[in-house]
Amino acid sequence: MSSTLAQSGLPGNALDRSAQSPQAFMTQHTHFKAARSGPVVDRLFGWLAKGAALLTLAILLAILASLTLSAWPAISQYGFGFLTSTTWDPVKGEFGGLVMIYGTLMTSFIALLIAVPVSFGIALFLTEMSPAWLKRPLGTAIELLAAVPSIVYGMWGLLVFSPVLSTWVQQPLQAWFKGVPYVGALFSGPPVGIGILSAGIILAIMVIPFIAAVMRDVFEVTPALLKESAYGLGATTWEVVSKVVLPYTKAGVVGGIMLGLGRAIGETMAVTFVIGNFNRLDSLSLFQAANSITSALANEFAEAGEGLHQGALMYLGLVLFFITFVILALSKMLLAQLNKQEGLKS
Repeated sequence: MSSTLAQSGLPGNALDRSAQSPQAFMTQHTHFKAARSGPVVDRLFGWLAKGAALLTLAILLAILASLTLSAWPAISQYGFGFLTSTTWDPVKGEFGGLVMIYGTLMTSFIALLIAVPVSFGIALFLTEMSPAWLKRPLGTAIELLAAVPSIVYGMWGLLVFSPVLSTWVQQPLQAWFKGVPYVGALFSGPPVGIGILSAGIILAIMVIPFIAAVMRDVFEVTPALLKESAYGLGATTWEVVSKVVLPYTKAGVVGGIMLGLGRAIGETMAVTFVIGNFNRLDSLSLFQAANSITSALANEFAEAGEGLHQGALMYLGLVLFFITFVILALSKMLLAQLNKQEGLKS
């Protein structure tokens, strides 16, 4: 037997291991680590996760309750008429929030109207058309725009952008559409470079990096096999994006747009510099100086007296809270409708 082992060139214990079954060998020679977690740890983790979710909900409800209590003097005084009144006179104690609500919604709409197509073009170029050497530096440069403080955008908008807008955009538009029914009214008013249009453009510049970054990231997670298959069938770049990439990433695209809209609605300092802070709604002109909810809160809250004035400002904050809630609900409904329609396709 020993001669046989010597001729094989293997030690005896090696032959013994080879003769054993894999299960017996693993049982004898492998030491398994004890599980680090158990029912108690899993239960504790579940409680912590549930507690975090409930804490977030409690904070949200606490914010809503505090806003309602603080705004109650104005709510009890004006009711829903506060939302339709254009009067804002702290001296006389008369308050209405329509001017601020209109300014907030209009500037955010202009911002999205400009930012969404531009952001889509940026994301499309970076993911489908950009050369490799340009993709990283261009993407980094666009993301750096998000790091610029909002007050810098406001100062730049007031001191640099407003004169350019007045000279090269507002005055030509007034000359072209002078006397045109309805359209001419949109471009009436003094072309001084500040107002709703200026604030909307500044907001668009501010939200482009956020929307473009999200769109680029979700476009890149589209499986390459799907895009290559479409290209192999002869599809153009636009057909690949519209028929493959967008349907696959629609939830992320809508999420990016909602992120930009939330930034536009909640922006304060940049809007304060360029919107004009005018508490009257004389016309629907895009050149008209106006006000927004965030700008009114920033300008007046520190000097507002207790009672009706502070209550009116908190009422504006409550309205802004519900505006964001409604926008979020509508985005969820839009996604649900898109998913439903996709399921009906053959």
